[in-house]
Amino acid sequence: MLHIPTGEVDLDAWVRAVVRWHFDPASASPFWLRQAGRLGFEPITAIQGAADLMRFPDVSAQLRTTPAADLIPRGCVHDGRRFWVWESGGTTGAPKRIVDSADRAQGLERIQIALAHHAFPGRAGDWLHLGPTGPHLVGRNVGLLAQRHGQLCHYVDCDPRWVKRLLADGRRAEADRYIAHVLEQALAVLAAQPVAVVACTPPVLDALCLHGAGLGLLRRQVRGVIWFGTSATEESIRLWEEELLPEACIVGWYGNTLMGIACQRPRRPGEAYRAVFQPPWPTAHVRLVDAEGREVDYGETGRVVVSALSPELFLPNVAERDQAVRVAPPPGHHSDGLARVAPLPQPGTTQEGVY
Repeated sequence: MLHIPTGEVDLDAWVRAVVRWHFDPASASPFWLRQAGRLGFEPITAIQGAADLMRFPDVSAQLRTTPAADLIPRGCVHDGRRFWVWESGGTTGAPKRIVDSADRAQGLERIQIALAHHAFPGRAGDWLHLGPTGPHLVGRNVGLLAQRHGQLCHYVDCDPRWVKRLLADGRRAEADRYIAHVLEQALAVLAAQPVAVVACTPPVLDALCLHGAGLGLLRRQVRGVIWFGTSATEESIRLWEEELLPEACIVGWYGNTLMGIACQRPRRPGEAYRAVFQPPWPTAHVRLVDAEGREVDYGETGRVVVSALSPELFLPNVAERDQAVRVAPPPGHHSDGLARVAPLPQPGTTQEGVY
């Protein structure tokens, strides 16, 4: 069985191990065994490190229609794992599906450590998740993190696909009514329960802060905020931190179903960015590239290209919907940071909505 390494990791060695696992007939999934004959090269011998991942085509669009069971590596079945099916947000079309058993839950240990570096008050009281549940990983992750901190997690579900459809159709008034419906439920929980941590998207956080009762409840009892799901401008982050919720520890997450969570790292003295995100290492290898596919220099903006590298999920060279500024890693980190993440301006990118 292939296990995610801890401590010092040789990325090239990890890439070779992952490729060997996902293309060996004894451990590979039916999906990758089918893909192998179409690649034009022999992956186990041709892929010697992270730089070679660019040889793979982006096959992530096939996850919209591939039977989910075909994504399960045979080696994991032999290991006795039981799998869940999770879906992407569907921003660029029909949602993509992945399977996951233990890898993402194991990755939450890294997120818990990252939150501790912010002195995040995870044990100050109950948690409240305002966002997608159902097929979306983020809802489960927030609940598991609350449990790791010994706290209860309350949920107010939000259907991001419906909001996106309303906005794309120009039905802004209906979208506003839906958000008001979500806020009504959130305020009921905040008023009745000892909630100290709120996890939500930037538009929902803004809506809570604009609501008189909502802002009062947040200021009175909430000491930690996790924002995720949509981009936030540096001015929005400054406004939350300095004016609206100055007593709260506010931490951002960037990520998606395919990559996992890139937690915001603690701000360094003199750093030019309000939020710099560190991708999960070594289960995600992230590159920022220009229009010709060349990696951009530090301080430059490029398109996010992700390779998911775990025992349960191998997805190389996935061109994401986002762009970001490449930031040099701080001491002790192996991967570049990502700042000023925003939707890539291109045809086919739909409304962000509330997620």
